Amino acid sequence: MLREPLVAVIDDDEPFRTALVESLCSLGYRARGFASGEEFFAASGGNPCDCVITDIHMPGMSGFDLKRLLMVRDWRVPVIMITARGGPGLEARAAASGAICLLRKPFGADDLMVCLKKALEV
Repeated sequence: MLREPLVAVIDDDEPFRTALVESLCSLGYRARGFASGEEFFAASGGNPCDCVITDIHMPGMSGFDLKRLLMVRDWRVPVIMITARGGPGLEARAAASGAICLLRKPFGADDLMVCLKKALEV
C-alpha cells in the first residue's frame, strides 16, 4: 500500500498552522507543522517531506530563505508559498524562487488542492 504524502506546514501563526495541518489531514494527507524554517530543518534532518507549504513573511528565516536553503541542500521538494501580505512583484519573486504556487491568506480548500496536486505531480 502506498503511503500518503507528507506535507510540512511552516508558519509562525500557530492557530493558522494548526488549522492548516488539521485540514490537510482531513483531506487524506499526512501533515506536520513547524513554527519556523529553523525548526523544520532541525526536525527534518536528512529526511525531507513530499511537499512544503511555507509562509513567506516570518521572523528569522523567511519563506524565500527556506526555499534557497532547500536548494543548497539539494532537497528537491516542491514548495507552496503562502502570505497574508501583498506587495509589488511578489508573485514574480515566488515564481522565480521555484515555488509551485503562491496562495494569499485566506485561501480556500479548492485553491489549496489545486496547488497540492500540482506540487505532488512534480
